[in-house]
Amino acid sequence: MQVSVSMGSPDTVAVPPSTHETAKTAVLLPSDLLPAETPTVQGFDWNAAISSPEGVTLHGLLGSYLTTGFQATNLGLAIKEIERMRAWRLNDVPVATDEDEDLIDPGVRAQIKCKIFLAYTSNLISSGLRETLRFLVEHKMVDVVVTTAGGVEEDLIKCLAATRLGDFTMAGAELRKRGINRIGNLLVPNQNYCLFEDWLTPILHAMATEQTADGQRWTPSRLIERLGREIDHPDSICYWAAKHGIPVFCPALTDGSLGDMLYFFSYKQPEFAIDMVADIRRLNDEAVHAKATGMIILGGGLVKHHTCNANLMRNGADFAVFVNTGQEFDGSDSGARPDEAVSWGKVRADARPIKVYGDATLVFPLLVAQTFAKDEVLTARKGMGNGVGTGGNGVGECKRSRIE
Repeated sequence: MQVSVSMGSPDTVAVPPSTHETAKTAVLLPSDLLPAETPTVQGFDWNAAISSPEGVTLHGLLGSYLTTGFQATNLGLAIKEIERMRAWRLNDVPVATDEDEDLIDPGVRAQIKCKIFLAYTSNLISSGLRETLRFLVEHKMVDVVVTTAGGVEEDLIKCLAATRLGDFTMAGAELRKRGINRIGNLLVPNQNYCLFEDWLTPILHAMATEQTADGQRWTPSRLIERLGREIDHPDSICYWAAKHGIPVFCPALTDGSLGDMLYFFSYKQPEFAIDMVADIRRLNDEAVHAKATGMIILGGGLVKHHTCNANLMRNGADFAVFVNTGQEFDGSDSGARPDEAVSWGKVRADARPIKVYGDATLVFPLLVAQTFAKDEVLTARKGMGNGVGTGGNGVGECKRSRIE
């Protein structure tokens, strides 16, 4: 049955033409043309990948992130930023009129690289990200490290006893009764810290003796270097940093188990002292005297601010990558976008800093796989091809070649 309603029916609501046209104009608003070079959103082509001889590769997947959008694009941009900071050489910039005579020769300038500052919070050392961070220090891919007390002590403690996997929902009161400390979904038995004290106390006694007898002035970075040599364990970041002369700065050395041990030790050796002023000079000078600097900062808080503030002394870092989950609405330094650091002079105005919003345990291994580790793969393959090893400790050439 068909029903028709005449235009003159009292049940019909007449829409004025002007209102109809207004709605149409609002919905069909014409667009300006975007520049031709504007990237097109395009994700990973799984069909093409599985049909190719190489199959699905990590390199191919991560390469598609740049045009995927959202935080995948930010990760792709972070990869590009790390590539830029690693590729930089002094001969990329014109010779200054007041340049040091020793730095005029193009061959010399080609050897001077960007100084890379790596900063991370302690929870990342408690996690399995420690192995990724150690890889960078072990292979001298970074020049300066900034971390918290936990970032030092958890690295050393793991050489003495293991951290275990637990669950985020495990009850705190029950764990306390059992002497087990929870870091997210990680478990650290309190016995681990007892072992740490047993290991650390004799070293502190020796350091106190050296301070009294020889006038040795201990700073946080010198203390950490000493602990790295004492632990003498290739799993340790502090060990490799000490071995390669990479300074590890910790402006809050007393904020953690190390602080507890220093507190207890101060009752035995009240004259023992650690010089903070010498370390801030040493850290700031690392930035001031660099021809270019790059910052890779995982997490926020103290390590982020301390690293950025050192780069303020040179009017800002040239390159910067931040990975954290902080938001800026509360005015925290942790949550601040990179542009806020530009306003303080901590990142240069002409830099292209990038922040990836995400858990560093998810993000950073991918960043390393697509940048630092990729070069190691090429070196390892070249070495295997001509019968020459890669040097160092010869660990993992075949394993590294799986990262493609």
